[in-house]
Amino acid sequence: MNGAQSLIRTLADAGVDVCFANPGTSEMHFVAALDSVPEMRGVLGLFEGVVTGAADGYARIAGKPAATLLHLGPGLGNGLANLHNARRGHVPVVNVVGDHATYHKKYDAPLESDIDAIAGSLEGWVRRSANSADVGADAAFAVAAAQEAPGQVATLILPADVSWGDGGVAVKPVPPRAPQRVGDTTVKAVAEVLRSGEPVAVLVGGPACREAGLRAVSRIATATGAKPFVETFPARLERGAGLPTIERLAYLAEQVQWQLDGVRHVIVAGTGSPVSFFAYPGKPSDLVPEGAQVHTLAALDQDVLAALEALADEVAQDAEPVLQEPARPALPSGPLTVQNWVDVIGALLPDGAIISDEANTSGLLLPGATAGAPRHDVLTLTGGAIGQGLPVATGAAIAAPDRPVIALQSDGSALYTISALWTMARENLNVTTVILNNNAYAILRMELQRVGAEAAGPKAQDLLDLARPGIDFVRISEGMGVPASRATTAEELADQFRSALAEPGPHLIDAAVPPLL
Repeated sequence: MNGAQSLIRTLADAGVDVCFANPGTSEMHFVAALDSVPEMRGVLGLFEGVVTGAADGYARIAGKPAATLLHLGPGLGNGLANLHNARRGHVPVVNVVGDHATYHKKYDAPLESDIDAIAGSLEGWVRRSANSADVGADAAFAVAAAQEAPGQVATLILPADVSWGDGGVAVKPVPPRAPQRVGDTTVKAVAEVLRSGEPVAVLVGGPACREAGLRAVSRIATATGAKPFVETFPARLERGAGLPTIERLAYLAEQVQWQLDGVRHVIVAGTGSPVSFFAYPGKPSDLVPEGAQVHTLAALDQDVLAALEALADEVAQDAEPVLQEPARPALPSGPLTVQNWVDVIGALLPDGAIISDEANTSGLLLPGATAGAPRHDVLTLTGGAIGQGLPVATGAAIAAPDRPVIALQSDGSALYTISALWTMARENLNVTTVILNNNAYAILRMELQRVGAEAAGPKAQDLLDLARPGIDFVRISEGMGVPASRATTAEELADQFRSALAEPGPHLIDAAVPPLL
């Protein structure tokens, strides 16, 4: 057994049985070793940003990490944006990054770079395997590290000679460290805040965005009158009929200030205190109302679900959660608009769907349109680095092949990782992509106004325009093997969306939705 074989065997034995890959020369022994471990599924991405984003989406749905295989420092660099999103979402990912043979590094070959420094920017776990005999143990620790609460990116750097060298040893899985328990004293102290009679907001994130956490938060809000909120960009949010509908904290700072107006206490659990995404002239960065106190019920590395349930038992023992009744919008008619395309999705969303939401400005009204739809999951843009939607949808579809995956994707963001369509076609994934095509970086048009930039004339506007030339997503999609169509009216979108859901495999709809601004 060589080092690469022991690595893959150890990963598979630890439950990591999917590897999203874009390999190069230094990783060829890893590639060859895939045939020695039939449990490991290799999935090719044409760009490293697709590879890392797919690993992120897979883990959000599977509840366990996938592996990536990346080529040296440049390959890791190409995948860094979507690893940033995974980092911010506390999603477990096991990166395997090939490096030059140990004896070759001193020659400073053209692809030589400081991989350790690049990986270190992700603030996760990083280790470099020093010899073939240790690779298996290093892999076992990487899987455990990725799954430590609240979840992180674990990067194992694999020199080529360590990969091809003999003496590899497969190692049994290492149990990840369990999340820390929140003490009774903390729970009781937060309970007293809720009983104080002063206005309170409860902001939750991470695992609390799933059914058990949402039910506990709804019980607390029902019994105490506290305002419940979910973090702005949760990694995975369960929604729909039969679940509590908890409002997400808004993206725009002005909206957050309105949501928290009058609040004297902010209780946070599984997330951080709210801050503005960017700095704006004359506007605050800290979005906690002036004079309000922040109370941490559960930090990121603590058992947030147990803490919320304990708090609910303390202050809301007899309260029941408020559950969303089934409700759908009527199918709209006429030309597509920002207001009506979301009603098409809400009216037709299938049971058990997974939504990869990178609709950006076009999707501001989506939560309201889908609140009463059948139960579904929403995967959001956790770190704000655009180009996540299509790769995350790819990984989610591999994690849950029996569930329909819907990628709601703005046009500008789609172009960052458009080659994910090819992987969807190659793997025959049940992903329906709706491109919200407004021929613009519409969100940047909005930000241009909000930052108070002066003299935004033709040159400035031209940098935010995607209409010269127009982008033909139908031809791009078909060229990558994904059947595609174009919709300009609500009726056309409804017909095409129904057809795409009814047929196996991937489909794309290029929806002409005018920009919000």
